[in-house]
Amino acid sequence: MSAAGARIGVVTFPGSLDDRDAARAVRLAGAEPVVLWHADADLRAVDAVVLPGGFSYGDYLRAGAIARFAPVMAEVVRRAREGMPVLGICNGFQVLCEAHLLPGALVRNDAQTFVCRDQRLRIENTATAWTGDYAEGEEVVVPLKNGEGGFVADAATLDALEGEGRVVARYLGGNPNGSLRDIAGITDARGTVVGLMPHPEHATEPLFGPDPLAAGGSASLDGTDGLRFFTSVLRALVAA
Repeated sequence: MSAAGARIGVVTFPGSLDDRDAARAVRLAGAEPVVLWHADADLRAVDAVVLPGGFSYGDYLRAGAIARFAPVMAEVVRRAREGMPVLGICNGFQVLCEAHLLPGALVRNDAQTFVCRDQRLRIENTATAWTGDYAEGEEVVVPLKNGEGGFVADAATLDALEGEGRVVARYLGGNPNGSLRDIAGITDARGTVVGLMPHPEHATEPLFGPDPLAAGGSASLDGTDGLRFFTSVLRALVAA
């Protein structure tokens, strides 16, 4: 497969906010974005899937709890367990946890307020399908916006994630939501399913992304730190 031939599906749930942004990020990375509707079980022969941010089904019951049962998710779960790359961003991360593709849960921010800011992160794991174009320990700046972004799990699960190197990214410059151990993103054991609370799709174009200096980042950053999540999966698909 060539990178240009890769088809990456972006699911739209009722209440999705960032599906078009995610599709644009896929296009900027060099792949073909494919619109996937929550009520359809057909993934339209995509090679990977992005579950975007937003408030799927109004976050009724709890964030991601209803989206987990959408018809499209049955096929996403099946294909993910076979090794298809899946990235869940913010609400998509919540959906992945509700679907038990990732452990733990996302709960209301410890400050009990919605947080929206440019967030510094440290990339901890570059062996996943979605982070291969980063350097281990690299610091990046990506927008963050959530009300239920605190990652929680029991001590045994947290220790396993740490011991197996499955923490993908960690918050720097202050924990914005009370996530245990400053965890901003995790991966499954295979490294193909990744959940990330910050929004890389909002950091893909110069002048339209975050202000790295305002977030405590480096002057060498140009606001496009998020794009490599999407170029990484293209490289992984080509190599597969």
